[in-house]
Amino acid sequence: MPVSQHRNVDPQSAPSQDPAASPAKPQAPGDQTPDVSEQMQVRLDKRSRILAEGGQAYPVDLTRDHTVPQIKAAYTGPDGELTLEPGEETDEVVTVGGRVVFVRNTGRLCFATIQDGFTETSNGERLQMMLSKAEIGEDGLKAWKADVDLGDFVWVQGRVVRSRRGELSVMASQWRMAAKALRPLPNLHTELSEESRVRRRYADLVVRQESRSMVRTRAAITTAIRTSLHDDGFLEVETPTLQLVHGGAAARPFNTHLNAFDIDMSLRIALELYLKRAMVGGIDRVYEMGRVFRNEGIDSSHSAEFSMLEAYMSWGNQFTIAEVIKKIILTAADAVGIHQIETADGVIDLDGEWTWVKVYPGLSQALGEEVTLDTPVERLREIAAAHDVAVDPGFEAGKIVMELFGALVEPTLLQPTFVCDYPAIAQPLARPHRDDPRMVEAWDLIIGGMERGTGFSELVDPVIQRKVLTEQSLAAAAGDPEAMQLDEDFLEALEFGCPPMGGLGLGVDRLVMLFTNAGIRETILFPLLKPEQH
Repeated sequence: MPVSQHRNVDPQSAPSQDPAASPAKPQAPGDQTPDVSEQMQVRLDKRSRILAEGGQAYPVDLTRDHTVPQIKAAYTGPDGELTLEPGEETDEVVTVGGRVVFVRNTGRLCFATIQDGFTETSNGERLQMMLSKAEIGEDGLKAWKADVDLGDFVWVQGRVVRSRRGELSVMASQWRMAAKALRPLPNLHTELSEESRVRRRYADLVVRQESRSMVRTRAAITTAIRTSLHDDGFLEVETPTLQLVHGGAAARPFNTHLNAFDIDMSLRIALELYLKRAMVGGIDRVYEMGRVFRNEGIDSSHSAEFSMLEAYMSWGNQFTIAEVIKKIILTAADAVGIHQIETADGVIDLDGEWTWVKVYPGLSQALGEEVTLDTPVERLREIAAAHDVAVDPGFEAGKIVMELFGALVEPTLLQPTFVCDYPAIAQPLARPHRDDPRMVEAWDLIIGGMERGTGFSELVDPVIQRKVLTEQSLAAAAGDPEAMQLDEDFLEALEFGCPPMGGLGLGVDRLVMLFTNAGIRETILFPLLKPEQH
């Protein structure tokens, strides 16, 4: 029967309705779920009734021959317009499935909109379903009205048509419940709070296109990182997450216990030490992109669990590895189509100059007073107090300089800037500076006032490395929770000999934050959250 004879209303012109208030039979014994809302109880009752009547609420035999994007592409011309005229029908029968995000039940003709899953190229597209008594029969239409709620997954088979009001649709000849949703969707027209979005990301992904776009953007960025490194001849490897000795960064680890060996272990705080073992073994260029864990503060730019990229190249140094990270970020910019980033402080131009700023001259310029490696610690404390920069009474001069630079200079660095010539305390695993061993050959990459990555000329002298790690282990024994432990296995590896190399670390989450202007909780799909108080 022609669509026009059954077209009573378009979904776009009518409010979304949830038929959760439909009458339902009592729930079967044993199906009760404690502490459920009234809407959820109605859905549970529907599930029980479907099963009691010999139906299936979660069938296993359903497949589809078309996705929503495929149907839309088949009937969309090069100009983006539909190739069917309003009211035109086709003889093409398709089977399609998706989540119901709109439903409108009106007499002999019902309308619904299903949402497809999203992929690398599709953002969860939607398509209208039309269910006519003349096409699916009185029983089929009655069952639809009684059983289907917003959020359910349904399977529909029918002809591709275009409604009289111009909506590409599937005129159903049959339908089946694919998965009954027991909890209602969030209101599609009410903005969710950030807390609600991150705590129930699965619901956020269903109702908010921005959330789905974030997942796809992050995937594009991580793919771009791998592409850039692959093109430069780097090999991707995987290293242990559980480690006997934590190291590779100044951070507090998460501790655990391995029952099989009855030994204490920790979750890795960095990827560095095993990647360097791989370099000793002869891998010329190596990288890993994986999760690291630091038992520290959580805020808008820090998470206890986050994604880190570390890469090492032989016959390199801090300058050659700086070119590698620049290429990675520009490749990611190509992938997301963003090279100029709007911020509250101005436009970040990734195509502009990537400058180098030395720590001591940069801090001196900000203070209007020269600060050098020889500036007494007492004077540095006075400067910190004058600028309300909190420093621990036990901090040595180099640590105070780092705190001052981080508070007074780093936030002002909008454009890509390699901050270099740090005091030696900054990087225990970096090579001593060729001009003054009180510094290290290392840099932090600051973009938009935030550290995005770090890199250095790697320390490969096992004698000096042992001295540095011994000092770190003594600090750890004295109570410093962030100091590294003495890793004899790592030192033994270095003693086999390691080529000169440059290494980098890049915070993947912070790179995503750069391109999306979002906090770290939004960029991580399922961030760690404090449990809800009930």
